[in-house]
This record gives sequence, C-alpha cells and structure tokens, in this order.
Amino acid sequence: MRNRLEAVRKRFAEIEEELSSPDIGSDIKRLTDLSKERASLEKTNEDYAAYRKLESDLRDIDGNNDPELADLMKDERKKIGAQLEEMEKNFESELIPQDPNDKKNIIVEIRGAVGGDEANLFAGDLERMYVRYAESQGWKVKYIDSEEGAAGGYSYVSFMIKGENVYSKLKFESGAHRVQRVPKTEASGRIHTSTATVLVMPEAEEVDVKINPSDLKIDTYRSQGAGGQNVNKTESAVRITHIPTGIVVSCQTEKAQLQNKEICMQMIRAKVHDFYQSKIDEARSSERKLKVGTGERSEKIRTYNYPQNRVTDHRIGFTVNTLDRVMEGELEPIVEALIHYDQEQRLLEMK
Repeated sequence: MRNRLEAVRKRFAEIEEELSSPDIGSDIKRLTDLSKERASLEKTNEDYAAYRKLESDLRDIDGNNDPELADLMKDERKKIGAQLEEMEKNFESELIPQDPNDKKNIIVEIRGAVGGDEANLFAGDLERMYVRYAESQGWKVKYIDSEEGAAGGYSYVSFMIKGENVYSKLKFESGAHRVQRVPKTEASGRIHTSTATVLVMPEAEEVDVKINPSDLKIDTYRSQGAGGQNVNKTESAVRITHIPTGIVVSCQTEKAQLQNKEICMQMIRAKVHDFYQSKIDEARSSERKLKVGTGERSEKIRTYNYPQNRVTDHRIGFTVNTLDRVMEGELEPIVEALIHYDQEQRLLEMK
C-alpha cells in the first residue's frame, strides 16, 4: 500500500508540474486528460499528506522521554494509532483504479427482445424504472428516439441521463433483463418469460473519440408520430450512419433539424466509442472471471419475478423481495450491491 501511495504522490506532483507549463494550453486533449487525472488523485494525495503528518507526530511522541508527560503521550499515541488505522482502511478503497467514465452522463438504449408484445411492454416498464430512479437522484432525462410497441411499451427507446456520477451508478445495467409474469394478453393465466435488452453508454466528447466527417452518411426525413402521422411538414428528423462500423442513429425529438443532428452526433460518438471499447474489453475479458456489466446483449443479468415479487441479479447472486418498489425506481439497493461487489473484485486483483 505504501508503494502505491508514494506512486500517487509522485504522479500528482508530475501532473501539477505539467499543468503549470505555459505550453499546455495548446493541447486541449492533454489538458483535459491531465485535469481529470489530477481530480481523481487529489483526495488520495491530500489524505496521504495528512497520514504522513500523523506518522511524523507519532515519531515525535516516541522520541519524547519526559516522564511527567508519559500518561499524556500514551493517550496521544493511542489516538494517533487509531487514526492511522482508520486511514489505512480508507486507502484500500481510494486506491482502487477509478473508471475514467464514472462522472460522465449516459445514453441508455432499451429494446424489446424475446417475447413479442410482452417484451415491448417490459421494455416500457424498464424505461419507467430508470426514469423514476433518475428523478430520485436529481438527474435530468432527455429522450432521443423511440418506437412504440403495437400493444404498448417500446420496441426501442433511447434517452440521455445527465447528472452527477451517473455512469458510476448505472454502468452495470447493460445486458439482457428477464421478466417472469402473466402477460395482460394471456387469457389462461400462464406465466411467460420475456426479455428486454439494456445498453448503457457513457457520453463521449469530441476529445474522447475522433470521427472523420467523410465516414458519416447523413439523411433527413419528416418526423413521424403515432400511427405514422406527420408531426411536422419539414424534414427535421435526422439519421446518421457511421460507415466503418455500420452504426446507425436517429433523432426526431426536436423541432429543428440542427438540434436533432447535434443529438445524433452525441449518439454516434457514444456508440462508436462503446464499439471500440468493447473490442478492448473482449481482449481483456480472460483476465477477469466475472466482469460485471460487459454489455453483451445475450448476457441475462437479472430476473424480475412478478409472482414472487422478487428481483435477482445473477452476476452477484443478489436478491431483493421488493420488485414492486424496484419497478417504481427504488434501484439503490441493487446499484449499491453491484458497486460494492465490483470494488471487492478490484481489491482482490490488486493483492
């Protein structure tokens, strides 16, 4: 631990020196990266400085041989020892490598998968769950695009969630979500199993991913409402295709074509970044037996069992019997369990 703390102190000093260079302003990406890294190390660096000060105080106490102060020094030594022990425990979690995307906003895509109309209804239920959770956290939700299901819900819906540390909370939601319940359309009362897929992507800035304009195919069309009716008579809706990856995004939520194009570009950056990051993650996957939140659409990560009012996250074996409240946005127990598990795994990998 001492070696890692010294490495943090040394790296923080190097960053401070580089940020003070008069030339740093000419390289915006480097300036941004260094500023983010500095922010991620600042607390640990300050805590380690306080830790070293306490160690120095303890050495001074041990070097004091005044018999009249012996009892006072004994109490002070005990107090400082307890402080050092507590700080060492905190350092364990602070030294876990931070995900550089944790503080970012996110783009969420939900699709009805296996189960026809019932899958689309469940996709709608998941959309409502995440929106309720976002509202409870004080985050803002902005819809990007959607395709309603014939019986309700969504065959596809995408939206952005903006706020503090959004990705750090919801990054483990990617994967296939399974529901077990009696569909509204089922006359015999039999329990059906359906699935919907969720994809959570951190918002990507221009400095995070470079996209060549010549790699984009941009189409405009008239926004469509329910039943195929025209929402407006101008071609304000935008569809962008990233030719190298085949990724396609569209947006028709804004009245102005320029605004829809800006939202599409945010989507393209996020999805292209996610595409290439997934390739890197796949190459590293063998290094970690259980990687939470890989984003693989075939990975069934959670089951929502309505008859038993139960939600189970299969990756960590975590179960709560409060499905009714979870679907109302009370996701915090599951979110915290996933974060805690991930931190435990990271600590084990560091030892």
